[in-house]
Amino acid sequence: MTNTIDRAAEPAEVWDLPTRLFHWALVLLVCLLFYTGLQGKLDLHMKLGQAMLGLLLFRLIWGFIGNRQARFADFIAGPGAAIAYLRSLFGKPGRRYLGHNPLGGYAVLLMLALLLLQASTGLFTSDDIATDGPLYAKVSGAVSARLSTLHRWGFDFLLIVIGLHLAANAFYLLVKRENLIGPMLSGRKAVEAGHAAADSTKSAGVMVALLLFIGCEAAVFGAIYWLGG
Repeated sequence: MTNTIDRAAEPAEVWDLPTRLFHWALVLLVCLLFYTGLQGKLDLHMKLGQAMLGLLLFRLIWGFIGNRQARFADFIAGPGAAIAYLRSLFGKPGRRYLGHNPLGGYAVLLMLALLLLQASTGLFTSDDIATDGPLYAKVSGAVSARLSTLHRWGFDFLLIVIGLHLAANAFYLLVKRENLIGPMLSGRKAVEAGHAAADSTKSAGVMVALLLFIGCEAAVFGAIYWLGG
């Protein structure tokens, strides 16, 4: 069984519905968080940050029970594989991957880690005027100040990473002639005949995903409420 494809011939499911919904919900939440943060709507910003934590918790679990391309085991490769793939980008065409390529896998991990850092540090921040994070009182003023600084720096770094992500999508579309956005909308991608059955495994199911998502959001909001009480 392999995660690579050699030539396009027939459509196959690549991204299951929960993974796609996660992706676009994440895009929406990030946009709303940027907007509310820049506009000073911090009460709403805090709630959206907690919702982000629940969404990320869902993705971490789904990375073990989703379909094959959604699982971390499928796209987390060694550094050597990522370097070899990077070298192939501007040389002769290398292997094509059904899901995330080795370099893209590291980009996914980086994005998830940055968003987790942002959402987590935001719980302890304060604007020193009227709005405190829900767990602000659980740390000292000095610790809160350091976490607030880290939260601001993380915002800038996240913008850079998002910009690189968008640039990479444009590069693949215009240079490599590979549309990465389309499959994240439809869930399907054209692959070599026979790879559809060999390379795609079923996920735990939409109802399981819905219950898991509700459970993750309830766990995050409940834990924060309990810890902050």
